[in-house]
Amino acid sequence: MSYDPNQRPAYGQQPYGQPPVVPSQPTSPYVPQGYGQPAYPVQAHPPKKRKWPWIVLGIFVIGALGCVGLFTLVLGGTAKVAGDLDDNQKGKNAAAGVMNKPITDGKFQFTVTGMKCGVPTVGGEIGQKAQGQFCLIDVSIKNVGTAAEVFTDLSQAVYDAEGNQYSADSGASVYANADYQTFLTEINPGNTVKGKLVFDLPAGTKPASILLHESTFTEGVKIPLK
Repeated sequence: MSYDPNQRPAYGQQPYGQPPVVPSQPTSPYVPQGYGQPAYPVQAHPPKKRKWPWIVLGIFVIGALGCVGLFTLVLGGTAKVAGDLDDNQKGKNAAAGVMNKPITDGKFQFTVTGMKCGVPTVGGEIGQKAQGQFCLIDVSIKNVGTAAEVFTDLSQAVYDAEGNQYSADSGASVYANADYQTFLTEINPGNTVKGKLVFDLPAGTKPASILLHESTFTEGVKIPLK
């Protein structure tokens, strides 16, 4: 069979003298080994809870409870001290004494030796006039302690028959004790001073007893005035 170079091959046929073309197969993209496994979604871990706010809160609560306990303790102690002082000033804890016989409270030993009422003024013309009447109580005070102590009339009082309490008149006491230069001053250990405690009472009222203290912190002694 002769070959005519000018003859065209029929449609669908390969040109003469050329090898048949094998259609290429579709290829899948290259997947490296280890990456062919199906991917699973990574599970997110919940955020760690912070512990420090609870620690701070616990410290705060403990501190608050401690403060409350301390405040209660201090308040209770303060209330007790105040109650004791009030009882002392009212003579609820006072020891009983009698006139002209020594009795001790704290570092002072007291002896009540006399009383005079119905005095209108003390200190003369330049002195002090009573609102009602002055009652003057004669007292001797001995320091039985080991250090110097000052006696004042601030913690001293008298009571009438009805239980009314009358405080000492400090201004009138200054005038009434002009002749007792050592009274209401510092008393050394072993020394004794004498003086007059002055009380301004309603006219006609007579003191039934006197309450004497070394200080507001002592229980005091109560002596009937007869």
